[in-house]
Amino acid sequence: MPRQQPAAARPVRRRSYDQFCASARALDSVGDRWTLLIVRELLAGPRRYTDLHADLPGVSTDVLASRLKDMEQGGLAVRRRLPPPAAASVYELTERGHGLLPVLAALAEWGAPALTERRPTDAVRAHWFALPLLRALTGLTQGGVLEVRLDEGEFHVRTGRGAAVEPYGFGPAPQPDARITLDAELCLELGRGDVALAEAVKDGRIEVAGDGPLAAELRGG
Repeated sequence: MPRQQPAAARPVRRRSYDQFCASARALDSVGDRWTLLIVRELLAGPRRYTDLHADLPGVSTDVLASRLKDMEQGGLAVRRRLPPPAAASVYELTERGHGLLPVLAALAEWGAPALTERRPTDAVRAHWFALPLLRALTGLTQGGVLEVRLDEGEFHVRTGRGAAVEPYGFGPAPQPDARITLDAELCLELGRGDVALAEAVKDGRIEVAGDGPLAAELRGG
């Protein structure tokens, strides 16, 4: 009796709006709850599953695993194994996934007016203020790594970045080209366009440290 060949695995059909529309197709990929917030985290660079879960308060392990799997199938993210001594698996965005940066930046700009005051139940992470701040930094001509210090913590952003480079990262930069110290409320004001970067520096609401070209430009030199 001939040996029966295993049936070919059928591709998983994800839920779809079934509309021949670019917006509907986009929402087929990123319209599920948590997906865009996972992208927000991965824009800062490769992350382990446990780190993602820690910085996405409220997401269940099942939902996070499901969303990551969907993002892999949709070509937005890949999972890879770090070489020793790390020996850990991380998730990172593909080029298509990185293309969602302007989408998230626009959402952050649109949602900024709703951040009137922090609710008792609101979680906060310092790097969540990177997206609003990026808008205020778009006019800088000097490329480099800018370390940002808030009361909530530190993160770093890149100016003059290339398309394949993470726009921001977690924690202090190993060798920043400049450093600024400000508060979270000012980050939001800068993101809303309520105050200009140069004005906030001149008024002393932003403290600039560093001796290179990027620091000089931030000081208005």
